[in-house]
Amino acid sequence: MSIPIYMKTHRLTLPVLFILLQSGCASVNQSVAYPGQSGDVATDALPFIAAQDLPAAGNPATLGTYTDDDFWQELRSGFKLPGTHQPAVQRQTAAYSMNPRHVVQIFERGSPYMAYILREVEQRGQPNELVLLPFVESAYDPFAYSQGRAAGLWQFIPGTGRLYGLEQDWWYDGRRDVIASTGAALDYLDKLHDEFEDDWLLALAAYNSGSGTVRAAIRRNAKAGKPTDFWHLKLPKETAAYVPRLLAISAIVRQPDLYSIALTPVDPEPAFDVVDTRGQLDIGIAAELAGMDTKELYQLNPGFNRWATHPDGPHRLAIPVDKTDAFRQGLEALPAEKRVKWVRHAIRRGETLSQIAKRYDTTVAVLRSTNKLSGTRIRAGRHLLVPVAARDPAVYAAATFKGMKGTGPDSRISYEVAAGDSLWSIAKRHRVKVSQISKWNRLDPGATIRPGQKLVIDTRHSPLLSGKQMRTIRYTVRSGDSLYRISRKYNVAVSDLRRWNSLPEGKYLHPGQRLKLYIDITNVAQSS
Repeated sequence: MSIPIYMKTHRLTLPVLFILLQSGCASVNQSVAYPGQSGDVATDALPFIAAQDLPAAGNPATLGTYTDDDFWQELRSGFKLPGTHQPAVQRQTAAYSMNPRHVVQIFERGSPYMAYILREVEQRGQPNELVLLPFVESAYDPFAYSQGRAAGLWQFIPGTGRLYGLEQDWWYDGRRDVIASTGAALDYLDKLHDEFEDDWLLALAAYNSGSGTVRAAIRRNAKAGKPTDFWHLKLPKETAAYVPRLLAISAIVRQPDLYSIALTPVDPEPAFDVVDTRGQLDIGIAAELAGMDTKELYQLNPGFNRWATHPDGPHRLAIPVDKTDAFRQGLEALPAEKRVKWVRHAIRRGETLSQIAKRYDTTVAVLRSTNKLSGTRIRAGRHLLVPVAARDPAVYAAATFKGMKGTGPDSRISYEVAAGDSLWSIAKRHRVKVSQISKWNRLDPGATIRPGQKLVIDTRHSPLLSGKQMRTIRYTVRSGDSLYRISRKYNVAVSDLRRWNSLPEGKYLHPGQRLKLYIDITNVAQSS
């Protein structure tokens, strides 16, 4: 019995395109036709142009760039999935084509990863449309995180990720690792393809909702004497729209000029090489060796939660191809003791491992492992070796921080003032100064603030937030939920849940209620 990747509603913290598709175009998703219900299958097809008949050049304002060795041409040459004539696909294609700028932006975000994914798909002989699946899943955002705790380009939930070898702990989340998660996703899709007797559309539906859901729909149709292909099954609305979305974006990639969409050229060769680091390495030091900034390095290696690679592996980094030689040479010349910075901490009377771990932003498990401790008892006067960031924490924070609104790798967050807040209480909560908040927001230090007002806080000045990867999600309360249960699920405080949503003491939640949560995705994996 396979475990579905999706045990959730598909509401990711994604770009504006998904908001438009799921709100402004909500009627598209809600009115998906199930041909099996009426016995009719529409055959009015989208206009089709064979790949070899695509124009060699065109107006750059409206056309993509087509050359024999172009990535997009190679991608199209391996398209195999049927069904672009289906009405549900046409509706999704129309929805995408209404927002061409966002389509292009999503592909630009995916450009560092798509050539690598294409090579992996081609080696397995899978349909090249699978390269576009992260467009639907995550908008090619490796830091995407959903209400259902699905993470990464391929949106694995914790359990399925572990089932396919994606480790998740304090140091690392394999669901966000482009290399590891791509291999896991393609393995899972191959398994589903075999399970559903080589039917890729059914395999994709099962990837979204689980093979049990698809098998139940097949059994219902078989019992009723109806066809059992994807287009005749009565599936959950999300799944019924999921496969058409993939086919729709594939149709646009096949003929971008037809939809006035200019696809940005992508190098047909992978944008990065995978380099063996032969052990743990500080990310800031790695970036210096490669001659690049940490922001770019984290974008290629988003699986690492902290300032260094995992002490137990994977011992590798994805490095841009034009920087690989410099990185290898620098790594070869780097003394072993310079790979990670260590602090020698003198244990004081009354200190605990937990207190020391908190002070250095690490974990008890890390301290026990690095110091070969069998338990948690420590003795005053002795010393512990503690791994710490070798560079200013702001270097790592500026690179990894995604912002409360998910607007990009920025060091600023948007804080919404709650009832009872003051500049002093907000400054204390975020461990910054009132004068700093006033400066960032052009406020008089004695200014009155009001509930709902938005304030900017620069996390580079906050030891509380520095280095975190924050995302905003909207959580829909389910039957049986409580603030305590939700707080445990997402590793946040009940008091924060109340403050973020202006919930007074004693007020109960009700199913369907929408809550706003600010989540550090590097910590959620540990509580999964």
